[in-house]
Amino acid sequence: MQTTTTVQQDFVSTIEANKGIIFKICNSYCRNAIDREDLAQEIIFQLWKSWERFDETYKLSTWMYRIALNVAISFYRNEKKTTPTISMGDHLIELSDENLEDGLEANLNALQQFINELKPLDRALMILYLEEKPHKEMADIIGISTTNVATKIGRIKEQLKQKFNNQN
Repeated sequence: MQTTTTVQQDFVSTIEANKGIIFKICNSYCRNAIDREDLAQEIIFQLWKSWERFDETYKLSTWMYRIALNVAISFYRNEKKTTPTISMGDHLIELSDENLEDGLEANLNALQQFINELKPLDRALMILYLEEKPHKEMADIIGISTTNVATKIGRIKEQLKQKFNNQN
């Protein structure tokens, strides 16, 4: 049996080794640094609360993504109810005024904006898709069937293509 200190050290080293997961989720769901910090703290807190119940037969990254995305979606919904939002259109005007040299950078900015406009579950799927997670792992993280993952990703990709076409 592990001591409390050992458990804490294991947790901290796991968080440190996998902090990229937390950063990706926070950056995808929060627009400003304060909200990102708040969300990261809430994710870490929820991971800690669940730490002793982690089943080592599952992948650690799958478990972390699942908790982080659930916390982020809840955080996003609560923020949306209480915080007025600013249209992303204003930010796009600023980006286009900067005369971006590379078309790729403009496309990446547009893609990020389009992903940010998706419903929270669809956004989570696209984050995992861009991470090149297998459909089975995405299904485990999100809590839907593998078939549903494939269907939703196909629909989301079609939506994104249409947005790109409408942009040009």
